[in-house]
Amino acid sequence: MTRPLPLGILISGRGTNLAAIHAAIVAGRLDARIVAVCSNRPEAPGVAWARAQGLPVALFPRSAYPSRAAAQAAMAAHLQAVGAELVVLAGWDQVLVPSFVAAFAGRLLNVHPSLLPAFARTMHAVEEALAYGVKITGCTVHYVTEEVDAGPIILQAAVPVYDDDTPETLLARIHEQEHQLLPRAIALHAAGRLRVEGRRVRILPDPAAEPR
Repeated sequence: MTRPLPLGILISGRGTNLAAIHAAIVAGRLDARIVAVCSNRPEAPGVAWARAQGLPVALFPRSAYPSRAAAQAAMAAHLQAVGAELVVLAGWDQVLVPSFVAAFAGRLLNVHPSLLPAFARTMHAVEEALAYGVKITGCTVHYVTEEVDAGPIILQAAVPVYDDDTPETLLARIHEQEHQLLPRAIALHAAGRLRVEGRRVRILPDPAAEPR
């Protein structure tokens, strides 16, 4: 039997993707365990939710450190100390410094509310998609590299844009897809089924599904 993959989850807001990951674990769809929920915003609703579930929370507010790099160095040290083998940005609103990315190279996932490379490097991808007038947007799960929102793409899902959409209604439908995609990407990583080949991520067949 394989052991559950130790996860570190980074959040800055409501924590809906954290909740989706936790639900997938509880339901047995994801063989993982959350060893740390880290946040740069102590007041974030996701922090209170994580504590209510009994998840281990650690806070790294920018105001408590001399620099963003120092805060992220402390966070990296904490994640390493608790044995996180995969770190997931699940609604994280801060650019990661190169040293943090390097510490978890190949073990760092992000979800972004657009079909990358469209509407990259912004915290307002949904609003920008509406303003641009696109008919389809979506979400992307990708490996994190030093270049923001430019790492190899693991999974994407398309979401239609309706004429009467507001940022809130469109984001709600994007979140529905994120909540499915992110646990699936984590499961693929945990199973060793993701192979990075340059800019591409190849999803390897499931050995358990192959005929004997």
